Amino acid sequence: MLKGRTALVTGSTSGIGLGIAEALAAEGANIQLNGFGDASEIERLRAEIEEKYGVTAAYSAADMSKPDEIRAMVGEAEARFGGVDILVNNAGIQHVSPVESFPDERWDAIIAINLSSNFHAIKAVLAGMRARGWGRVINVASAHGLVASAEKAAYVAAKHGAVGLTKVIALETGGSGITCNAICPGWVLTPLVEKQVQARADAAGTSFAAAKAAVLAEKTPSKDFATPAQIGGLAVFLCSPAADQITGTPLSIDGGWTAQ
Repeated sequence: MLKGRTALVTGSTSGIGLGIAEALAAEGANIQLNGFGDASEIERLRAEIEEKYGVTAAYSAADMSKPDEIRAMVGEAEARFGGVDILVNNAGIQHVSPVESFPDERWDAIIAINLSSNFHAIKAVLAGMRARGWGRVINVASAHGLVASAEKAAYVAAKHGAVGLTKVIALETGGSGITCNAICPGWVLTPLVEKQVQARADAAGTSFAAAKAAVLAEKTPSKDFATPAQIGGLAVFLCSPAADQITGTPLSIDGGWTAQ
């Protein structure tokens, strides 16, 4: 379905971003990866995507807190592939602390990477999308883009901002062939989350299964995690003709978290 298209997915060297990149590659899209990590492991992932899906995959180490590097990454992708047809803003970081003790520098970093980077990347790709008459912008927000949790002030503010930005871009691109939507996951079983659940199990002296159940019981009526592959499947749907009239919309994939 996406053969001949190019997707730039930020924060795609692991977890949700990698799941989205692989799902888009499986539909034939060339992939621009981005993120931090071990260089040899990233190269292995890049080569594996090319071999497995028969597409071209490139990698950029652009820092999503730096607008100049974001613009340069988009320029490199456009030069290499002829354009960026699909932009997935997925890069994100987290810090948990009450507001009174929340470090200023952590607030600034979370807003920069989880929200401002979306703006800078979208701004950089829109002209090309308009010229081609087609584009898909997908902002990976969160259940925390729709509801709040204590001690996550910066993350909740940034993700609410991402949902608001999504709506503005949808209004400004209406009728252009471009859509902009937000995916709002709840708990997702990524390697990072697995480590967090295991740490919780170790601290409590319980099994992984018991710790998992405790984590999910707090927010998730389905009592199960979403997976990066499921989120990738939703991203693929948003790039399909069936989603041509879906724009400006936050789509929850949270096991019922925000239905409560």
